[in-house]
Amino acid sequence: MSINKVAASAAEAVADIPDGASLAVGGFGLSGIPRFLIDALLAQGAGNLTIVSNNCGVDGAGLGLLLEARRIDKVIASYIGENKEFGRQFLAGEVTVELTPQGTLAERMRAGGSGIGAFFTPTGVGTLVADGGLPWRYNSDGSVALASPAKEVRTFNGQEMVLEESIVTDYALVRAAVVDTAGNCCFHAAARNFNPPAAMSGRITIVEAEKVVQVGELGPDQIHLPGIFVKRIVELTPEQAADKGIEHRTIRERPTAVSA
Repeated sequence: MSINKVAASAAEAVADIPDGASLAVGGFGLSGIPRFLIDALLAQGAGNLTIVSNNCGVDGAGLGLLLEARRIDKVIASYIGENKEFGRQFLAGEVTVELTPQGTLAERMRAGGSGIGAFFTPTGVGTLVADGGLPWRYNSDGSVALASPAKEVRTFNGQEMVLEESIVTDYALVRAAVVDTAGNCCFHAAARNFNPPAAMSGRITIVEAEKVVQVGELGPDQIHLPGIFVKRIVELTPEQAADKGIEHRTIRERPTAVSA
């Protein structure tokens, strides 16, 4: 019996995401973000969301659209980045932000998908990450409403390490280059950033695929994420697959040719 996890549309794939759900979302900046699943979730209307992602999109794109629509209550991320609205909402006390070191964040998601409850890492020892006191939410007057707690620190082989809990979310939204109908995923270049650990973290993982192929068309070495982690697939049109944003376009004039 063949396996086919392809949904009829992005709207159908995200239809059951409720208010208050937690979501792990792949991508880095705008690279490899599941932009069409995010758009579908925006249209679907779920709010009071907890988002786990490296960052929260940019102004006017990606997760930034959900922020602007006031649909996000909490973000677990490694940096606020260049999203001015994200920074404004955080400082105004409108959103809770749990800042986490980037590698730790990736490992927290991967560990969650691997059934590991927590792990020790040297990253953050001797800082507010381990000692507690990082502002998670502000009051409107700028005072701290909620701060991070202190974490357990132990010594292994002479090195202090801090205990970090894994992350498991209700859903995950990711993007892949090629996906077979069973959900085995191949990511292209820089899009293989937070997409695999985000996909592992979600109890129900939804993948938007630039191309869908039949089972067996992907070789074993091409599979970066096994289909066991994937529940639903949304196949993009060629136009959607080619529509990829960039955060900055930096150009310079071509040097004037020097005559011999």
